Amino acid sequence: MTDLTGREPVYDPQELERLLVVRENAGDVSGMTALFEPDAVIELNDGQLVRGKAAIHAFFAKLQVTGIGPEGRRFELGQQRPALICGDLALTSTRSIDGDITTEVARRQADGTWLWILDRWSVTW
Repeated sequence: MTDLTGREPVYDPQELERLLVVRENAGDVSGMTALFEPDAVIELNDGQLVRGKAAIHAFFAKLQVTGIGPEGRRFELGQQRPALICGDLALTSTRSIDGDITTEVARRQADGTWLWILDRWSVTW
């Protein structure tokens, strides 16, 4: 089932990572951005913060042009930990193919779908 944009809605926070990878590989910048709340924050490995949907969209658009993420690679689905859910919040985490670990916080929306509000690209130091 798709939403009004023709994209698959996310009713399980565990699906956010998979859809991010699918949409990135399809070049769907708007679809990638749609997985985040309007005031979401992404922290990149260099400590840079990407705040809000407009900045997130611009970041993903640049990623599509360069073809590489902050670690110098395209997105690939790594090994996900089961989402840890408490009420309307969920912690998601993935170990990428190079061993980096991402962590994200998602929030359940009024319609029952999930969107990320915080995304840390790597918790390695």
